[in-house]
Amino acid sequence: MLDLKFIREHPEQVRRAIELKNAPLDLERLLALDQQVLALKRQIEQLQAERNANAKAVARARPEERAALVEKGRAIGAELARLEPRLREMEAELKELLYLTPTPPWEGAPVGPDDSFNVETRVHGNPRVFLFEPLDHVALVEKNGWGDFERAAKVSGSRSYILRGDLMLYELALLRFALDRMIEAGFTPLSVPSLTKEEALYGHGQFPTGRDQVYEVNGGEAYLAGTAEVLLNYLHAGEILPEEELPKTYCALSPCFRSEAGSAGKDVRGLMRVHQFNKVEQYVLCRADLEESNRWFETLLSISEGILQALELPYRVVEVSTGDMGLGKYRQVDLEAWVPSQNRYRETHSCSALLDWQARRASLRYRDERGRVHHAYTLNNTALATPRILVMLLENHQNEDGTVNVPKALQPYFGKERLEPNR
Repeated sequence: MLDLKFIREHPEQVRRAIELKNAPLDLERLLALDQQVLALKRQIEQLQAERNANAKAVARARPEERAALVEKGRAIGAELARLEPRLREMEAELKELLYLTPTPPWEGAPVGPDDSFNVETRVHGNPRVFLFEPLDHVALVEKNGWGDFERAAKVSGSRSYILRGDLMLYELALLRFALDRMIEAGFTPLSVPSLTKEEALYGHGQFPTGRDQVYEVNGGEAYLAGTAEVLLNYLHAGEILPEEELPKTYCALSPCFRSEAGSAGKDVRGLMRVHQFNKVEQYVLCRADLEESNRWFETLLSISEGILQALELPYRVVEVSTGDMGLGKYRQVDLEAWVPSQNRYRETHSCSALLDWQARRASLRYRDERGRVHHAYTLNNTALATPRILVMLLENHQNEDGTVNVPKALQPYFGKERLEPNR
């Protein structure tokens, strides 16, 4: 969410952000409600002051005056009892509107309502020219016995998968490889739960608008997180950290769950879009300084590019448009790797800077050397997500006999130079 003071003082800037991001927010309602809340708070504070003064007057009053003062105190109390619940209702509504306020995007973001306005900024590597008829990843999996989609669907439903033999071991090698890259970059590795509380999803920004993407557990007692970022972003919720402890740089491995609501007909075959997957996530909590945030943004992006380069995958860098980046994003850059069977690039990484948007939602604060308290800035990016990355690795590194070469950087983790059929 945005600072309410900022919204009051810069309504046109907020209105422009709402327009650019197609935010579902009635700014006029928010501003009007804010003034109503302020007015009601002043009224309640005045009544409380009157009640306190009246209570002191009762203590000093002569017997013949006391009855009238007591009655006045009861009337004030009754009026407070009527107004205070109304204030709580209005504050709750105002908070729900604040949850929908978008971060104004950086000036370099492409302007447009959806991903068709995203802009390719550079390309690394060239798509492979095959001297044989290449197979898509589903055919490769089936030919080599590396998985089972039919039995996975039987036991778990659609968009499920089972990996077998070398491909299962390859997934583990990839995840450990990504973790080691993050550790080498100075990040602290964590394993985090997939179960999360509702307030953490609000703090992250998944709620209230993205409920249809989240699996609910036990009637809303808990939820399954779609990314470790949800948990990482709430680790220090409500704390006031010393400035010298910043930045907090975390990388986390966790199973992730997404309902994929609204994606019927998209990537229904294979490993591209599934309900459960594994991901190594990058997360930074830093001082409220735009230059520092920008430096970390470039660092996170560089780490992910280094991973794709080590995996020997052609990819492109895409500056995400205002309408595609989400409410909280100040800037978003996606990395997309080449998928031969689709003759196109597909997203593998999404690097995001959110300024203090998440920090205000989750109460992520720090105290500077002068004793002043600030909301921090947050950033995140994918390090590596499986099984999606397996689509690119299988298809780009396949051989004519159906085996698949392992990039040199992965060979120490996998123990072999190629994936062999599962017999």
